[in-house]
Amino acid sequence: VQLVESGGGLVQPGGSLRLSCAASGIIFSVYGMAWYRQAPGKQRDLVASITDTGTTYYADSVKGRFTISRDNAKNTVYLQMNSLKPEDTAVYYCRGLGSRSVYWGQGTQVTVSS
Repeated sequence: VQLVESGGGLVQPGGSLRLSCAASGIIFSVYGMAWYRQAPGKQRDLVASITDTGTTYYADSVKGRFTISRDNAKNTVYLQMNSLKPEDTAVYYCRGLGSRSVYWGQGTQVTVSS
């Protein structure tokens, strides 16, 4: 099983990034998928999630700015991040949650700075 994130990088405040997480080795369509983030010295927090049926959840801090989506044909979950702020700086992790298993990606760094 592999979850591979991509799309991170350095962006100025107010800018946008789209993260991708490509999954392999699982029946992607039945997995709930989520994005977490962890800033230096802080705990890993849930940012957004999407169930196998498409129901979404967002942390208050990103509501209205971030959008999670999934493409089951491509075994990929996305996180569109708009109006980025310096406090969004963190390593972003993809998580897949099945009925009996959970998998994590290796993370991708997002830095918001001028």
